[in-house]
Amino acid sequence: MKLTKRVIDTAAYQGESNARCVLWDTEVPGFGLRIFPSGKKAFVLSYRTQGRKRLMTIGTYGVLTLDQARINARALLSKVETERADPLAERQRDAQGETLRDLCVAYMERHGQAKKSGAEDQRRIDKHLLPAWGSLKVRAITQADAAALHAKIGKTRPYEANRTLALLSKMFELARRWDFVPKDHANPARDIDRFKEHKRDRWITPEELPRLAQAINEEPNEVARHALWLYLLTGARKSELLQARWEHVDWSRAELKLPDTKAGRVHYIPLSSPALTLLREIPREDGNPYILPGRGPRSKKDAGEHEPQPAPLVNISKPWNRVRKAAGVEDVRLHDLRRTVGSWLAQSGNSLHLIGRVLNHSNQSTTAVYARFGEDSVRAALEQHGARLLGVAGVTPTATAVEPAAKPTPDDQ
Repeated sequence: MKLTKRVIDTAAYQGESNARCVLWDTEVPGFGLRIFPSGKKAFVLSYRTQGRKRLMTIGTYGVLTLDQARINARALLSKVETERADPLAERQRDAQGETLRDLCVAYMERHGQAKKSGAEDQRRIDKHLLPAWGSLKVRAITQADAAALHAKIGKTRPYEANRTLALLSKMFELARRWDFVPKDHANPARDIDRFKEHKRDRWITPEELPRLAQAINEEPNEVARHALWLYLLTGARKSELLQARWEHVDWSRAELKLPDTKAGRVHYIPLSSPALTLLREIPREDGNPYILPGRGPRSKKDAGEHEPQPAPLVNISKPWNRVRKAAGVEDVRLHDLRRTVGSWLAQSGNSLHLIGRVLNHSNQSTTAVYARFGEDSVRAALEQHGARLLGVAGVTPTATAVEPAAKPTPDDQ
């Protein structure tokens, strides 16, 4: 029969044991009205594609009119005939589409874990992305959503907001490759104005160095004390120095090998006389290969089923906070010690390219000229830097903690 509004309004369920009850329309092939035992009525479409018979719901009667349902049915049948499409499968695929949480898991497994900054990516995912949209479908996240999150984070941490937006942009680029979204899906993190960033230019001045040197030598945490002096003498990155092992020290060549660097290449740091002297004084911990050993071995939980493994120093934030407070330079960050090396080298007349070679910068614009500077040039620069550093400091690095100088009493003044 031809479906009409009157037929639909007067139709009632006819069937037993919840059997399917459908009134088929003679105007559009495969189009019909399904009536449920509850009295609910919905438009359906039956079609065959790739040898399979399918029945899909177009919409509920009352939400869709009969004319609207017929138009939809004709459009779906046209796709089946001309594109060999399967509308029901497409709908199911969309309904089961991956959430942002799924994309985050795939991102870390396929991409993030291989990055030096993978831990930071995971932190931002856990702190910002999952709380905001973890259960949302990837396709549902809009540019307005991304802009709102960027602005929210940027109220207090503009740099963090920019890094999070960059992470999101990369994730959506990969989402297109991995079929989380269609190839033509717009990246929601694109075309959003980033917050302005100002490069930090803080370093230890010659006037501040004597106080800092004294505070380092008075720091009771022996390993942290060694680390801080090595940062000042080598310019190594924090994590790269903490991972350094005794086997990486070549005593005959007077150099430290850093095999796993942010730049993605092995880096050799020539060791100045002060750095070598300090390394010779640092006691070795039995069973621990790290120059800067941690307090104890990794736990069995961290090591899995294996025996606990020796661990390097992981965090020196607390001792560094004590040192910079005692030195009166509380605004100086640990990374500023590396910046201090670069600054002092520049003030001594060394070229920017040579400084890049010393600090193992990965800037591609300077990489091409690094070859001009052999190890002798780098060694001379660090040797000069070490001598000048200790000359200004007025003290030498020590493996033994120095007792803080006693404050003068009223009788001494």
